[in-house]
Amino acid sequence: MQLVKTIQNFAFQNELWEKNSKIVLGVSGGPDSACLLDVLYNLADKYNFKLHIAHVNYGLRGKDSEKDEKLVRELGEKYGIAVSTYSPSKKEYQGNLENNLRNIRYEYFEKIRKELDFNLIAVAHNQDDQAETVLMRIIRGSGLNGLAAMKAKNQKIIRPLLGTSREEILNYLKQKKLKYRTDKTNADTKLMRNKIRHALLPYLEKNFNPGIKKTLSEWSKTVADDYDFIEKSAERFKKNICKNKHITLNSKNFLALQPAMQKQLLRSIFCQLKKETLDIENKQIEEIIKVIKSTKNKTQKASVGGLKILKKGDKVDMFC
Repeated sequence: MQLVKTIQNFAFQNELWEKNSKIVLGVSGGPDSACLLDVLYNLADKYNFKLHIAHVNYGLRGKDSEKDEKLVRELGEKYGIAVSTYSPSKKEYQGNLENNLRNIRYEYFEKIRKELDFNLIAVAHNQDDQAETVLMRIIRGSGLNGLAAMKAKNQKIIRPLLGTSREEILNYLKQKKLKYRTDKTNADTKLMRNKIRHALLPYLEKNFNPGIKKTLSEWSKTVADDYDFIEKSAERFKKNICKNKHITLNSKNFLALQPAMQKQLLRSIFCQLKKETLDIENKQIEEIIKVIKSTKNKTQKASVGGLKILKKGDKVDMFC
C-alpha cells in the first residue's frame, strides 16, 4: 500500500534503520502503534528485521487497560512476534503524571532493548502528535529545544510515523481492517494536549491554514537543525566549566557569548544538574541571566526551577 512506501521513504531520508536491524516496538494497542506494527511487519522480509513487541500496562484505566494488554498479546500472536509487558507499581507514579508515565515507558523499552541486544526502539508518534507538541511548547514559552519537539531519530529511538498524519493512519487501518483500541481519555479537553487537538488545531485549520499540522511539523524539523548547531557549540563551552553536580562559570565570559549560546548553555546546565530532559521555560532562563548580569556588590542568591544560583563578583556557582 502507498502508506508503507511513504513511511519507507521517510525512513530512508532520515536514516532510521539499516538491513538486519533489531527493533523493539512500543505497542499500546492504539491506532498509531497498531499501524506501526503492521507497517514494520510488512517491511520485515525486505530489510530482514527482527521485531519484538513491548507494552506497558499502567493500570490507570481499569478494565480498559487490561483490554489494551489483551489486544497487544493477540497482535503478537497474529504477527508471530514475541511480546513483553510491564505493569508498574503505583508508587512509581510520583510528580508530574504525564512525564512520569513517559519516563517509565522509555526506561522499560530500553531495558528490553538491552536484554535482547537489539539496536533500535520504534515508537508511534505521528505528524499530528508533533504539531500538538509544538503548540503546547509555544504556549508554555519553550526555547529552541522545545520547539524542535520530537526527532525522527534520537539515538536509539526512531519514529517512522512522524511524517504521517493521523488521518492517513486511520484510513490505513480501515482499509486493512486492522484491530486497535481507543483511549477514551483522549477526548477529555481538560487536558492541555486534548484541548489543542480538539479545539485549537481545528480552529487554525479552518481559519488560517488547512495544512497547519504539516507546516508545524516541518517547521519543527528546521528548528531542530538550527538547535543542533547551537547545542553542539554550547556543549564545547560547557566542558570547560563542568564539575559533575556543580557548575562554576565566569559572568564576563558568559555574557560575551551570543544570546542564543547563553540560553542553550543554561538549558544544558539545567538538564545536567537536575537530571531532567524536559526543556526549561524561557522565563526561567531569563531569570537566571538577570542574576548573572547583576552588578550589585553583595552576593546574589536565587533559586530557579530547583536550580540554586550563587553569584559573588564575576564568579557564578550553580548546583541543586
